[in-house]
Amino acid sequence: MVLADNTTGTKKVAYEGMFIFDANRLARDPQGLPGEIAEMIESAGGELEVSRLWEERRLAYPIKGQRKGAYWITYFHLPSDQLAPLTKQCEIKDGILRQLFIRLPDSLVEPIIEHAKGATAGGGSTSSEPSSNGYASEEAPEEMATN
Repeated sequence: MVLADNTTGTKKVAYEGMFIFDANRLARDPQGLPGEIAEMIESAGGELEVSRLWEERRLAYPIKGQRKGAYWITYFHLPSDQLAPLTKQCEIKDGILRQLFIRLPDSLVEPIIEHAKGATAGGGSTSSEPSSNGYASEEAPEEMATN
């Protein structure tokens, strides 16, 4: 689904954003990095739909000296010409180890966003804001076993 921005006349495209955060920094300040991501999206003219922790796990190889990462997933609408500046901001932001943005197919935007919102419904809030402990649900995810 493509939204039209009435103030500038530009069309907003739906994106999925996957971030790997520094897990130690996220643990120290659970609202910090997710809040900064939301601010970056909104200052670029975007609208955040869902933002939540996916999982924390050991990385396959160290990234910026970190061996553990917190995978954070977001769904948002953004003017397509603002994606490159947003990517650049994420690359220089401390605490973000990696990021990936994928444009969602128009026919799948609503089902994907509703599923992402519903995935948090069983454990707590369905809003785009994390709970007080920084996780979308009330319980922190258990670390996955690695071989």
